[in-house]
Amino acid sequence: MGTTASQLGKDLLSEYQELTFLTKQEILLAHKRFTELLSKEEKDLPNTRVSMERILSLPELKSNPFRERICHVFSTSAHQDGSLTFEDFLDLLSAFSDSATLEIKSHYAFRIFDFDDDGTLDCGDLEKLVNCLTGETDDTRLGPEEMRQLINNILEESDIDKDGTVNLSEFQHVISRSPDFVSSFKIVL
Repeated sequence: MGTTASQLGKDLLSEYQELTFLTKQEILLAHKRFTELLSKEEKDLPNTRVSMERILSLPELKSNPFRERICHVFSTSAHQDGSLTFEDFLDLLSAFSDSATLEIKSHYAFRIFDFDDDGTLDCGDLEKLVNCLTGETDDTRLGPEEMRQLINNILEESDIDKDGTVNLSEFQHVISRSPDFVSSFKIVL
């Protein structure tokens, strides 16, 4: 796959439109923003990966408390380093687009919140999730008792099978009752 605008041909553009929730204009803008992260030498190479560090320099991700998890979830790198190809970047933007379905958004939200990648949200994942949302400074961090109570409340509300964790279907059930989720789970370039 080429990386300059002239190399993003009509066939490839059409394919990306079919495979994502993005419009032609959004794909072209994503391509422009992605190539701006590449060095002059990298722009001539096919399937170039952009490091997570450079991806996180984008203003749209810079202040997101889950920015590193987002990169790890969407990265196809065998090194698990969070680096993204242009197609990884499109997948990320597609999942966070206004047009993505509740099912797609909740699936990726679950994967982002599953910090240990074990397919469930356990107490450790929930604690990291809360810390990401509240900040991890001494001023904003919950005390041990507050954290325990909050995690117990989350599990009481979400853990339908009472196994001490939240699985994907339980998570999706909770999300389906949250009307603001779809509109708030987005990244717009």
